[in-house]
Amino acid sequence: MTRISQSLDGVGPYFGIPNAPCLKTVPVRSALFSVTRIDRAVANGEVVEIAMPPSDSYFLMLYLENTAHADIGRDGSRSPVRRFAPGTICLINMRYGASIALHSSLCSLAFTLPRPLFEEVSQLSTASSFRSLHCQRGEPDPVISNLGIAFVPLFGNGQLASSALLQHMAVAVCAHLLHDYHSHEVDLEETHFTAAGLPLATWQEDAAKTFMRNNLGSDLSITAIAAATGLSANHFSQRFKKTTGFTPHQWLLKIRVERAKEMLANRSYALKAIAGQCGFCDQSHFTKTFVRHTGLTPTAWRSGWIH
Repeated sequence: MTRISQSLDGVGPYFGIPNAPCLKTVPVRSALFSVTRIDRAVANGEVVEIAMPPSDSYFLMLYLENTAHADIGRDGSRSPVRRFAPGTICLINMRYGASIALHSSLCSLAFTLPRPLFEEVSQLSTASSFRSLHCQRGEPDPVISNLGIAFVPLFGNGQLASSALLQHMAVAVCAHLLHDYHSHEVDLEETHFTAAGLPLATWQEDAAKTFMRNNLGSDLSITAIAAATGLSANHFSQRFKKTTGFTPHQWLLKIRVERAKEMLANRSYALKAIAGQCGFCDQSHFTKTFVRHTGLTPTAWRSGWIH
Protein backbone atom coordinates (compact mmCIF):
# COMPACT_ATOMS: atom_id res chain seq x y z
CA MET A 1 0.00 0.00 0.00
CA THR A 2 1.29 3.49 -0.86
CA ARG A 3 0.70 6.56 1.22
CA ILE A 4 1.46 10.02 -0.13
CA SER A 5 1.19 13.20 1.90
CA GLN A 6 2.36 16.74 2.19
CA SER A 7 2.72 17.67 5.83
CA LEU A 8 4.39 20.08 8.19
CA ASP A 9 6.71 17.71 10.02
CA GLY A 10 9.87 15.87 8.91
CA VAL A 11 13.25 17.20 10.03
CA GLY A 12 12.18 20.87 10.13
CA PRO A 13 11.94 21.07 13.95
CA TYR A 14 15.60 20.03 14.31
CA PHE A 15 16.54 23.08 12.22
CA GLY A 16 14.32 25.38 14.28
CA ILE A 17 11.61 25.40 11.58
CA PRO A 18 8.60 23.52 12.99
CA ASN A 19 6.47 24.47 9.99
CA ALA A 20 8.97 23.49 7.31
CA PRO A 21 7.05 21.87 4.43
CA CYS A 22 7.67 18.13 4.06
CA LEU A 23 6.68 15.67 1.32
CA LYS A 24 6.29 12.01 2.27
CA THR A 25 5.54 8.86 0.36
CA VAL A 26 5.93 5.10 0.57
CA PRO A 27 7.19 4.47 -2.96
CA VAL A 28 7.73 0.70 -2.93
CA ARG A 29 6.28 -1.42 -0.10
CA SER A 30 6.44 -0.08 3.45
CA ALA A 31 9.54 2.12 3.94
CA LEU A 32 8.88 5.86 4.13
CA PHE A 33 10.61 8.48 1.94
CA SER A 34 10.53 12.11 3.03
CA VAL A 35 12.02 15.37 1.83
CA THR A 36 11.84 18.65 3.75
CA ARG A 37 12.38 22.14 2.38
CA ILE A 38 14.80 23.93 4.74
CA ASP A 39 15.00 27.73 4.78
CA ARG A 40 16.88 28.58 7.98
CA ALA A 41 17.95 32.20 8.36
CA VAL A 42 21.17 32.86 10.27
CA ALA A 43 22.14 36.44 11.14
CA ASN A 44 25.59 37.74 10.31
CA GLY A 45 28.00 36.65 13.04
CA GLU A 46 25.50 34.20 14.51
CA VAL A 47 26.23 30.48 14.90
CA VAL A 48 23.31 28.07 15.15
CA GLU A 49 23.78 24.49 16.36
CA ILE A 50 21.66 21.80 14.73
CA ALA A 51 21.41 18.32 16.24
CA MET A 52 19.56 15.33 14.77
CA PRO A 53 19.03 12.09 16.73
CA PRO A 54 20.28 8.65 15.68
CA SER A 55 18.13 6.61 13.32
CA ASP A 56 18.42 3.60 11.03
CA SER A 57 18.62 5.78 7.94
CA TYR A 58 20.75 7.92 5.68
CA PHE A 59 20.37 11.69 5.57
CA LEU A 60 20.89 13.48 2.26
CA MET A 61 21.28 17.25 2.11
CA LEU A 62 21.15 19.05 -1.25
CA TYR A 63 22.35 22.64 -1.00
CA LEU A 64 20.27 25.08 -3.07
CA GLU A 65 22.33 28.17 -2.17
CA ASN A 66 25.80 28.86 -0.79
CA THR A 67 26.13 28.10 2.89
CA ALA A 68 28.83 27.48 5.50
CA HIS A 69 28.87 25.14 8.47
CA ALA A 70 31.13 23.00 10.63
CA ASP A 71 30.55 19.41 11.71
CA ILE A 72 30.22 18.76 15.44
CA GLY A 73 31.64 15.42 16.58
CA ARG A 74 30.11 13.18 19.22
CA ASP A 75 32.85 14.40 21.59
CA GLY A 76 31.81 18.03 20.98
CA SER A 77 34.81 18.90 18.81
CA ARG A 78 34.24 20.90 15.65
CA SER A 79 35.69 20.59 12.18
CA PRO A 80 36.90 23.72 10.37
CA VAL A 81 34.06 25.74 8.85
CA ARG A 82 33.49 24.65 5.27
CA ARG A 83 31.57 26.33 2.45
CA PHE A 84 29.06 24.33 0.44
CA ALA A 85 28.09 25.45 -3.05
CA PRO A 86 24.68 25.04 -4.72
CA GLY A 87 24.31 21.60 -6.28
CA THR A 88 26.61 19.87 -3.78
CA ILE A 89 25.44 17.21 -1.35
CA CYS A 90 26.19 15.68 2.02
CA LEU A 91 25.24 12.03 2.54
CA ILE A 92 25.44 10.82 6.13
CA ASN A 93 24.82 7.56 7.93
CA MET A 94 22.53 8.53 10.82
CA ARG A 95 23.40 5.55 13.02
CA TYR A 96 24.97 7.93 15.55
CA GLY A 97 22.98 11.02 14.64
CA ALA A 98 24.52 14.21 13.24
CA SER A 99 25.25 17.72 14.48
CA ILE A 100 26.45 20.85 12.68
CA ALA A 101 27.12 24.48 13.52
CA LEU A 102 25.56 26.77 10.90
CA HIS A 103 27.59 29.91 10.19
CA SER A 104 25.29 31.25 7.47
CA SER A 105 21.72 30.86 6.29
CA LEU A 106 20.74 27.47 4.93
CA CYS A 107 18.55 26.89 1.90
CA SER A 108 18.38 23.19 1.09
CA LEU A 109 16.38 20.04 0.59
CA ALA A 110 16.77 17.48 3.37
CA PHE A 111 15.98 13.84 2.52
CA THR A 112 15.43 11.16 5.14
CA LEU A 113 16.09 7.74 3.60
CA PRO A 114 15.64 4.68 5.84
CA ARG A 115 17.89 1.69 5.22
CA PRO A 116 14.85 -0.56 4.51
CA LEU A 117 13.94 1.79 1.64
CA PHE A 118 17.28 1.12 -0.06
CA GLU A 119 16.73 -2.60 0.44
CA GLU A 120 13.32 -2.35 -1.22
CA VAL A 121 14.60 -0.28 -4.15
CA SER A 122 17.58 -2.59 -4.69
CA GLN A 123 15.16 -5.49 -5.09
CA LEU A 124 13.49 -3.72 -8.03
CA SER A 125 16.54 -4.47 -10.17
CA THR A 126 19.08 -7.22 -10.64
CA ALA A 127 21.65 -5.27 -8.65
CA SER A 128 23.31 -6.87 -5.64
CA SER A 129 21.60 -6.58 -2.27
CA PHE A 130 22.06 -3.38 -0.31
CA ARG A 131 24.99 -3.22 2.13
CA SER A 132 25.87 0.43 2.80
CA LEU A 133 26.57 3.78 1.12
CA HIS A 134 29.80 5.75 0.87
CA CYS A 135 29.16 8.96 2.81
CA GLN A 136 29.84 12.27 1.06
CA ARG A 137 30.74 15.77 2.25
CA GLY A 138 30.20 18.71 -0.10
CA GLU A 139 30.52 16.74 -3.32
CA PRO A 140 28.81 17.97 -6.53
CA ASP A 141 26.08 15.65 -7.77
CA PRO A 142 24.34 16.88 -10.96
CA VAL A 143 21.74 14.09 -10.87
CA ILE A 144 20.55 14.87 -7.33
CA SER A 145 20.74 18.59 -8.14
CA ASN A 146 18.43 18.17 -11.15
CA LEU A 147 16.06 15.95 -9.18
CA GLY A 148 16.02 18.58 -6.44
CA ILE A 149 14.94 21.25 -8.93
CA ALA A 150 12.04 18.97 -9.88
CA PHE A 151 11.06 18.50 -6.20
CA VAL A 152 10.81 22.21 -5.42
CA PRO A 153 7.51 22.87 -7.28
CA LEU A 154 5.85 19.99 -5.41
CA PHE A 155 5.97 21.89 -2.11
CA GLY A 156 2.68 23.70 -1.70
CA ASN A 157 1.08 21.95 -4.68
CA GLY A 158 -1.21 19.27 -3.34
CA GLN A 159 -2.25 18.03 -6.77
CA LEU A 160 1.31 17.37 -7.89
CA ALA A 161 2.37 15.99 -4.52
CA SER A 162 -0.51 13.51 -4.48
CA SER A 163 0.37 12.06 -7.86
CA ALA A 164 2.52 9.06 -8.73
CA LEU A 165 5.20 11.58 -9.73
CA LEU A 166 6.47 11.84 -6.16
CA GLN A 167 6.77 8.07 -5.90
CA HIS A 168 8.77 7.83 -9.11
CA MET A 169 11.06 10.68 -8.04
CA ALA A 170 11.63 9.04 -4.65
CA VAL A 171 12.69 5.81 -6.34
CA ALA A 172 14.94 7.79 -8.72
CA VAL A 173 16.79 9.40 -5.80
CA CYS A 174 17.41 6.07 -4.09
CA ALA A 175 18.34 4.28 -7.32
CA HIS A 176 20.92 6.96 -8.13
CA LEU A 177 22.48 6.79 -4.67
CA LEU A 178 22.65 3.00 -4.91
CA HIS A 179 24.26 3.22 -8.34
CA ASP A 180 26.86 5.88 -7.50
CA TYR A 181 27.58 5.41 -3.79
CA HIS A 182 26.78 1.80 -2.98
CA SER A 183 29.52 0.04 -1.03
CA HIS A 184 29.90 -3.72 -1.25
CA GLU A 185 31.74 -3.69 2.07
CA VAL A 186 29.91 -4.42 5.29
CA ASP A 187 28.42 -1.35 6.89
CA LEU A 188 31.44 0.09 8.67
CA GLU A 189 29.27 1.62 11.36
CA GLU A 190 27.69 -1.74 12.28
CA THR A 191 30.55 -3.54 13.98
CA HIS A 192 33.65 -2.30 15.71
CA PHE A 193 35.47 -5.58 15.15
CA THR A 194 34.86 -5.82 11.40
CA ALA A 195 35.64 -2.16 10.74
CA ALA A 196 38.97 -2.48 12.50
CA GLY A 197 40.17 -5.05 10.00
CA LEU A 198 39.41 -3.07 6.82
CA PRO A 199 41.71 -0.54 5.12
CA LEU A 200 40.55 2.83 3.88
CA ALA A 201 39.31 3.12 0.33
CA THR A 202 41.81 4.96 -1.90
CA TRP A 203 39.66 8.08 -2.06
CA GLN A 204 39.33 8.11 1.74
CA GLU A 205 43.10 7.84 2.25
CA ASP A 206 43.70 10.63 -0.27
CA ALA A 207 41.00 12.83 1.30
CA ALA A 208 42.42 12.40 4.82
CA LYS A 209 46.03 13.06 3.81
CA THR A 210 45.09 16.07 1.68
CA PHE A 211 43.03 17.52 4.52
CA MET A 212 45.93 17.14 6.96
CA ARG A 213 48.49 18.62 4.55
CA ASN A 214 46.25 21.60 3.83
CA ASN A 215 45.66 22.30 7.52
CA LEU A 216 49.07 21.62 9.10
CA GLY A 217 49.05 24.90 10.98
CA SER A 218 45.70 24.19 12.62
CA ASP A 219 44.92 22.30 15.81
CA LEU A 220 43.42 19.31 14.01
CA SER A 221 41.11 16.87 15.77
CA ILE A 222 40.61 13.29 14.64
CA THR A 223 36.90 14.07 14.24
CA ALA A 224 37.68 16.85 11.76
CA ILE A 225 40.01 14.62 9.71
CA ALA A 226 37.54 11.72 9.81
CA ALA A 227 34.77 13.98 8.49
CA ALA A 228 36.68 14.27 5.21
CA THR A 229 36.32 10.50 4.76
CA GLY A 230 32.71 10.11 5.87
CA LEU A 231 33.68 7.88 8.81
CA SER A 232 33.35 8.19 12.56
CA ALA A 233 36.55 9.20 14.37
CA ASN A 234 36.97 5.74 15.92
CA HIS A 235 36.55 3.76 12.70
CA PHE A 236 38.68 6.22 10.75
CA SER A 237 41.58 5.89 13.21
CA GLN A 238 41.53 2.10 13.04
CA ARG A 239 41.29 1.97 9.24
CA PHE A 240 43.94 4.67 8.75
CA LYS A 241 46.45 2.66 10.76
CA LYS A 242 45.48 -0.49 8.85
CA THR A 243 46.17 1.37 5.59
CA THR A 244 49.33 3.34 6.41
CA GLY A 245 50.89 1.63 9.42
CA PHE A 246 50.62 4.90 11.36
CA THR A 247 47.95 6.32 13.61
CA PRO A 248 46.56 9.64 12.29
CA HIS A 249 48.50 11.47 15.01
CA GLN A 250 51.76 9.74 14.09
CA TRP A 251 51.32 10.47 10.39
CA LEU A 252 50.44 14.09 11.12
CA LEU A 253 53.61 14.56 13.19
CA LYS A 254 55.62 12.88 10.42
CA ILE A 255 54.45 15.32 7.73
CA ARG A 256 54.82 18.26 10.11
CA VAL A 257 58.46 17.33 10.55
CA GLU A 258 58.86 16.95 6.77
CA ARG A 259 57.35 20.38 6.23
CA ALA A 260 59.64 21.80 8.91
CA LYS A 261 62.68 20.35 7.10
CA GLU A 262 61.64 22.17 3.93
CA MET A 263 61.32 25.44 5.81
CA LEU A 264 64.60 24.95 7.69
CA ALA A 265 66.40 24.92 4.34
CA ASN A 266 65.53 28.63 4.12
CA ARG A 267 67.40 30.64 6.77
CA SER A 268 64.85 33.47 6.55
CA TYR A 269 62.41 31.40 8.64
CA ALA A 270 62.87 31.70 12.41
CA LEU A 271 62.38 28.51 14.43
CA LYS A 272 59.37 30.01 16.21
CA ALA A 273 57.70 30.80 12.90
CA ILE A 274 58.37 27.31 11.57
CA ALA A 275 56.88 25.79 14.72
CA GLY A 276 53.70 27.82 14.32
CA GLN A 277 53.24 27.23 10.60
CA CYS A 278 53.80 23.49 10.97
CA GLY A 279 51.23 23.14 13.76
CA PHE A 280 53.48 22.59 16.81
CA CYS A 281 52.30 23.98 20.14
CA ASP A 282 55.44 26.05 20.58
CA GLN A 283 59.17 26.02 19.77
CA SER A 284 59.93 23.62 22.59
CA HIS A 285 57.38 21.08 21.33
CA PHE A 286 58.78 21.52 17.82
CA THR A 287 62.35 20.85 18.97
CA LYS A 288 61.45 17.76 21.01
CA THR A 289 59.40 16.24 18.20
CA PHE A 290 62.06 17.03 15.59
CA VAL A 291 64.81 15.40 17.69
CA ARG A 292 62.64 12.32 18.24
CA HIS A 293 62.14 11.92 14.48
CA THR A 294 65.59 12.89 13.17
CA GLY A 295 68.04 12.57 16.05
CA LEU A 296 69.07 16.22 15.53
CA THR A 297 67.83 19.56 16.81
CA PRO A 298 66.30 21.86 14.17
CA THR A 299 69.36 24.14 14.44
CA ALA A 300 71.80 21.25 13.96
CA TRP A 301 69.77 19.87 11.04
CA ARG A 302 69.68 23.30 9.38
CA SER A 303 73.42 23.74 9.81
CA GLY A 304 74.19 20.28 8.42
CA TRP A 305 71.83 20.69 5.46
CA ILE A 306 73.25 24.04 4.44
CA HIS A 307 76.88 22.96 4.79
